[in-house]
Amino acid sequence: MSIYADRVARGDWEALAREVDAYGCALTPPLLDKDECADIAALYDEVGRFRSTIDMERYRFGAGQYRYFAEPFPEAVAELRAALYPRLLPIARDWAERLGRPAPWPGTLEEWLGMCHAAGQVKPTPILLRYGQDDWNALHRDPYGDLVFPLQVVIGLDEAGADYSGGEFLLVEQRARAQSRGTAMSLPRGRGLIFTTRDRPVRTKRGWSASPVRHGVSVVRSGHRRTLGLVFHDAA
Repeated sequence: MSIYADRVARGDWEALAREVDAYGCALTPPLLDKDECADIAALYDEVGRFRSTIDMERYRFGAGQYRYFAEPFPEAVAELRAALYPRLLPIARDWAERLGRPAPWPGTLEEWLGMCHAAGQVKPTPILLRYGQDDWNALHRDPYGDLVFPLQVVIGLDEAGADYSGGEFLLVEQRARAQSRGTAMSLPRGRGLIFTTRDRPVRTKRGWSASPVRHGVSVVRSGHRRTLGLVFHDAA
């Protein structure tokens, strides 16, 4: 077992599943140490490691920039993604059952990505995001294609309150016949935040209903904020 898989395995996954189920998000135990965070953040300037760069302001996604990794991925990125997938799989299958949806996800990430590729979703989705002062990310969802894994993970690479201020991670849940519910939190360096990709099951008087959820980042007031995003389906 790699050091990254071992760190994932240390999590109380029953408790994490309950928290994700209740709130649509949950913080993992530490997945990267300080030096590993710095090493991954430093990759941003190695342009050849990435398949594309997105300027958020150009596309009216907010302000800031992110880059999608090209294969082969850095070891930490590949191993964390593979180790997290089977831990999130029971939550995904449970949600699908409650919502009466298909649950097409096989037991390993490799098999699932093979299905994505067969369906034409071949673009890698691990992502490195960089925000400076006054940057932010508009509320959005990340389906990327017809085949979607309903959970993803973002890992903080800088220390909130020391390296930057502001820049809280935001979740906004649209509730049926009610006002939306918001969640905001600072992202600790090295820890992962599990959150829903597009919606989550919510009990109503008529049974289970899909509650749409969008995510984003509040304005960074000072400093720099960098994160590693792990999406578990590839893009069309």
